[in-house]
Amino acid sequence: MTGADFLQLDPAQAPPGNLTAWLAEAVREAVSDGRLAPGDRLPATRVLADQLGCSRGVVVDAYRRLTDEGLLSGRRGGGTTVRSAWAPSSTPETRPACAGAGPAGINEHPASPSGLAGAMPPDLTGQVTSRTDLIDLQPGLPDLSAFPRAAWARAERAALAGLASSELGYGDPRGLPALREALAGWLARTRGLRAHPDDILVVNGVSQGLTLLARALGAQGRNRIGFEDPGSYGAREHLRRWAMEPVPVPVDQDGLDVAALAGTAVDAVLVTPAHQFPTGVVLAPDRRRDLVAWARAAPPSGPGGMPGHLVIEDDYDAEHRYDRPPVPALRALAPDHVVHLGSVSKSLAPAIRIGWLLAPAAVQSELVEARYWTDLASAALPQLALAHFITSGGFERHLRQVRRRHRARRDALLAALAAYLPGGTAHGVAAGLHLLVTLPGIDDGDVAWRAGEDGVRVQPLSAHRMGDGPPGLVIGYAANTPDRLHEAVRRIARHVESTR
Repeated sequence: MTGADFLQLDPAQAPPGNLTAWLAEAVREAVSDGRLAPGDRLPATRVLADQLGCSRGVVVDAYRRLTDEGLLSGRRGGGTTVRSAWAPSSTPETRPACAGAGPAGINEHPASPSGLAGAMPPDLTGQVTSRTDLIDLQPGLPDLSAFPRAAWARAERAALAGLASSELGYGDPRGLPALREALAGWLARTRGLRAHPDDILVVNGVSQGLTLLARALGAQGRNRIGFEDPGSYGAREHLRRWAMEPVPVPVDQDGLDVAALAGTAVDAVLVTPAHQFPTGVVLAPDRRRDLVAWARAAPPSGPGGMPGHLVIEDDYDAEHRYDRPPVPALRALAPDHVVHLGSVSKSLAPAIRIGWLLAPAAVQSELVEARYWTDLASAALPQLALAHFITSGGFERHLRQVRRRHRARRDALLAALAAYLPGGTAHGVAAGLHLLVTLPGIDDGDVAWRAGEDGVRVQPLSAHRMGDGPPGLVIGYAANTPDRLHEAVRRIARHVESTR
């Protein structure tokens, strides 16, 4: 892995021979602008050195400099933290806490595919038999056997121990303050997002976030939305269920074609810029700038000055990367025009049902009110457990562990493809939980169907397209052991050859 999620650190950006000064300055700036708050814990020196590919002494020296300056404090066994007695002179986007819960409070005090990428009805992945050796290669599932049961149980016990009786009532529709505060710190440290806790809306996964956004757009008669092609079948159909019309926008080796988007006459677009589904490409820097320019070009419209062009960023697979530097969240470039969606479905488990949504201020109160009338609020205990899991450092430890496991499985899949399908080309291998294999000259739908009959559930690339394009297979690898991945590719290869 190159670079660290912490502060989006990329050692390639450091001046030659001065890595210590560069690291110290990066931390200093993060403390100054509020991305690191008093009491926040920094990564262990060994962990950060390993992620940056440098000696531990570099990190130790940087931490020591900042400790001498009074910005950090550290004690043996307690880690290194931002000094609680120190605070930035000004914190951007700081505002008073919202007082009300429910519609009255929302109106008086206005203030996550992640979940859907890869979701698909089973009949589109093949006529799966009832054989006991079924191998499920559908994308979007992490290694659920790696769920940190013991650590999560400790987090739940800690949450219950500190839970006041009053907190067992109906919660704030925006999410509990403890989780929003933990997420604000986490997103600042790992995704480059500077947000006040009141900017965050806790949702039941990216799917609910898309539902709320579709309702808000539909209420203004804005029913056409730009959609990556190829792009997630599940997200596309979810939007259609809420009367939205996905308009295809081509994706190439640099991500979404923004020039093509500008010719579609849509008011919003859904993108997966950190790891495009299903191709795995990263939205190129010039495309990111062009997309922000497209969003800013249209004047505000509708009640409350909703942005004329809205970018919906599904931060899909951002936390799973192996061979490339971190990619900052798109919202950091244009918070007044970009909605950021994320969840723990790919990093912990879909069953947790916790995600988050950060929206422009002009539309935020409308989304919170819609959330209230949808289901009042998210369950309190999982929110408190996740907040403790993040602030205790358990979440980061878990991610480091599963990244190693997922990388080993990706490598096993690549070895199996080289052995059994040498004519295929793998895409998106540097990050994520799946890869795309293009296979010229096949009917990918027929291959997926035959593979399903042979006990392998895999998705055809054509199912994720709205237009024409080369055939291929979208293969999830995180949920299967290396030997099962080898067996699955061996079975698929039989049907690839038989359909040519």
